[in-house]
Amino acid sequence: MDLGLKGKSAFVAAGSKGLGRATALELAKEGANVTIASRSAEHLSEAKRAIGEATGAEVATAVMDASKEEEIRRAIEEAAERFGGLDVLICNAGGPPGGRFDEMTDEDWQKAFELNLLSTIRMIREALPHMRKAGGGRIVNLTSTSIKQPIDGLILSNVLRAGVNALTKTLATELAPDGILINTVAPGRILTDRIRELDEGRARKTGQSAEEIRADNEKQIPLGRLGQPDEFGRIAAFYASFANTYATGQAILVDGGSVKAL
Repeated sequence: MDLGLKGKSAFVAAGSKGLGRATALELAKEGANVTIASRSAEHLSEAKRAIGEATGAEVATAVMDASKEEEIRRAIEEAAERFGGLDVLICNAGGPPGGRFDEMTDEDWQKAFELNLLSTIRMIREALPHMRKAGGGRIVNLTSTSIKQPIDGLILSNVLRAGVNALTKTLATELAPDGILINTVAPGRILTDRIRELDEGRARKTGQSAEEIRADNEKQIPLGRLGQPDEFGRIAAFYASFANTYATGQAILVDGGSVKAL
């Protein structure tokens, strides 16, 4: 299938590692001109090299802290200037710390809001003028299956990710007349550094090993294993593509069947 991405300009936030990098790789494979953003210049350099070697594509980079408005504005403007506009936006950011309600301070809530909801709002705001000028675009917000089924011990993520999903659903109606489709793609347990960190944190609290926790989690997944980043990246790339012409405002779960909600 031709995803209609050849020559399109795509911006991938938190694109140097994990699910963002996997999505950027798939977009580059399809011929998109990809800009990846991250706080770490070192991680960006390594990701640029790896994606370039795998695809032959020229990948641009932008150092960006997703919780900083000015850095978001600068990074998206740089991407649009480099590739003559912006057609695809992948909103993504690292997850907030784990923990329960009584453990969270106002500062924790504020940081999570800025990182995981306000960053998405700001990125979309900066991208829209470019997409409207181009006559359309695609936005994909990366969240978590917690938008459908809260995850124990991740109250910050549960609440803020749900806010991103509500934003997606609302903007689907507002942006449809502009030819801009927006969807949420929500990973379950995909084998990334984030999942490893969460498992290790739970291991320290429970006395189990991280391997035992992973095995317990795999038992809850109908497919019997954790997902791989490339499995997620391919699905995110489709919804970010121009082969997707009619799905908007949707929440797509990539979780091996873990969430049982209808």
